Amino acid sequence: MYQPHATVIGDKLWARLKALAPQRVRPARSVLLRQGDPATHVIVLESGSTLITLAGVCGERTLLAVRGAGELLGELAVLDSQPRTATVIAAETCQIRIIPAAAFLAFVDEHDLLAPLLRHAIARVRESETVRLELATASVPLRLASALSRLVEAASASDLAVRLTQTELSQMIGASRNAVVNALKPWREQDWVRTTSSGGLLVRDIHSIQSHARTKA
Repeated sequence: MYQPHATVIGDKLWARLKALAPQRVRPARSVLLRQGDPATHVIVLESGSTLITLAGVCGERTLLAVRGAGELLGELAVLDSQPRTATVIAAETCQIRIIPAAAFLAFVDEHDLLAPLLRHAIARVRESETVRLELATASVPLRLASALSRLVEAASASDLAVRLTQTELSQMIGASRNAVVNALKPWREQDWVRTTSSGGLLVRDIHSIQSHARTKA
């Protein structure tokens, strides 16, 4: 089963890692890491949740994963000295710590963390492959329910305000906007999801959404 970095490296080392940089706050929809940028630092996600997205050649975005508190973001690019392979966007207000690459690499060497971090990265790749298969084969309601489920699971509150427009959601699950609107319609009618004043969604009953989506598969 997938585990966050804080669990993989242990509470004591996680606390020491956090002590390497001051806490900062980033609002929802902030770009925390950008695909293609050089790997100059690693982000420690203390609270909140983030979207891991991949941009295609035409600028379309695909949702690869959702990450919550206790995760490292951008560590693989630092470990192999390569550009960022994905963009990370704050799904809600996030508390983070930005650790310079040199300090992070020294910490990894000091505590022999390279092997567990690489095993963790492999688990994330497998998870992303599962998402890609889902995008290629599942119905739109199932894809949308799955994306919302990952957001809720990683979020800091049971009622999650998803600060993404329906157009953005449709891009991330590889569907048309009309298909997303149609999938949301019965969920709105049951008050399982609401539209916020900012154009996002408030997820109120993810379990009912999942059950309904499975009946439409």
